[in-house]
Amino acid sequence: MKKSIHRRGDVILQEKPFACVLDARYRDSRCDRCFREAKVKKCSGCLYLRYCGRSCQKEAWPDHKEECAKLKALPPGLTVPSAALMMARIVRRLLKGGDTYKGYYTSRRYRKFSDLMPHEESIRQDAKRMEHFGTLFVVLQRLLDEAAMPSKVELLRIYGKMCINTFNILDSEMSTIGTGMYIGASIIDHSCRPNVMVSFDGETLNMRLLEDFPEPELDFSKLFISYIDLIDTSDVRREQLSERYYFLCDCERCRDVQEQKRMNGAACPKADCQESLDMDGPELDRCPTCTTPIAPADRDTFNDISNFTREHLARMKNVAYLDVSRLCLQRQENVLHRYNVHRIKTLENAMESALTMEKWSEATGYGLLLLDGFRQYYSPVHPLLGLTYLKVGKLQLYQCQFAEALKHLQQAGKILRVTHGEQHELYKTVLVPLLCDAAQGDLGHLAIASD
Repeated sequence: MKKSIHRRGDVILQEKPFACVLDARYRDSRCDRCFREAKVKKCSGCLYLRYCGRSCQKEAWPDHKEECAKLKALPPGLTVPSAALMMARIVRRLLKGGDTYKGYYTSRRYRKFSDLMPHEESIRQDAKRMEHFGTLFVVLQRLLDEAAMPSKVELLRIYGKMCINTFNILDSEMSTIGTGMYIGASIIDHSCRPNVMVSFDGETLNMRLLEDFPEPELDFSKLFISYIDLIDTSDVRREQLSERYYFLCDCERCRDVQEQKRMNGAACPKADCQESLDMDGPELDRCPTCTTPIAPADRDTFNDISNFTREHLARMKNVAYLDVSRLCLQRQENVLHRYNVHRIKTLENAMESALTMEKWSEATGYGLLLLDGFRQYYSPVHPLLGLTYLKVGKLQLYQCQFAEALKHLQQAGKILRVTHGEQHELYKTVLVPLLCDAAQGDLGHLAIASD
């Protein structure tokens, strides 16, 4: 019997990867087969890949057998580029009949590898990707037998399909731990206002609805995920999508002029005014809400601090520094509006670096401000919003702020129940114990207060 309506939180697609690879950074701490964090042991053959146990190693062997000999022949200590391993695995899968594999996205509809677009002409005109492909081609000659090696033209088509149609495999904290190709799931397109999200249980992809779908049969032309970070202006999002996926996004959100202005907004010089000022448009002489005069020096200061922030955010792309984040936030005060995306990104860096340095109180303060920004731009059930509620609640629990911790953890539960489901490790083994601790602490605190 068909469902009359699909509810938010429903799993609409679950799929194993056609091919996948663990990010090289995690070779020492995660299993190459199931991607789970564990005490891993090296494959006795190649001494390169690592597994959490015999079961995973046995499951991986049919695919790893040929790869094992090639990895064993490489110079000791060499790190193989993840993209090269991924391409070699795709080629081997195709040689073993993978071209007939059907990736179902409904009970009747499916895609094959041949249905994926190679974007060959766009790749050829992309200097960075052609340079990357040239490097991978050299490595692939060491990873594949000569008889198995496709022509350079065919390899470029495979490379194009890999670049455009793979998913970042995420851990429970939404950090990338690997890459996977999911043939069925690749049917779904992008929107900056997605109504579907993807999470992972190990290497298994789960696609869930973020809102009700009021039709008995799912129409994937009406379902969208986000390919990129949404806390960016439409200009930046469009540039990223054009560079990575070769299309210009024209979704409703990218056409939202008011949101674009707010994302790059300046704070009103009057401290208690909440108006977001557009410094990119025609010159303002006063705030439209409180009529406070806007001097040319205010515009200059805004541009200086915006450029200063962008430069430091670019430098902290891989590692966030607390002292730099503090300096940026200090200079942004009363200059960038609280919903300016550069301020929100700075708060995100500040929170993560404060967490790393175990400065719980400071991290909590940043987290509360970050929640305000995330609520502005993410949907009410976005996984990153839920994860931030969880982090703030956990921090408050550490500081015995039980009532506040319980409130934020309950908010996290409402979101993660939709985005990940109650059986996901993040919900079951991380959130639920924290909820119990916060509830018990709050009851104990109330009992003491009533004595």
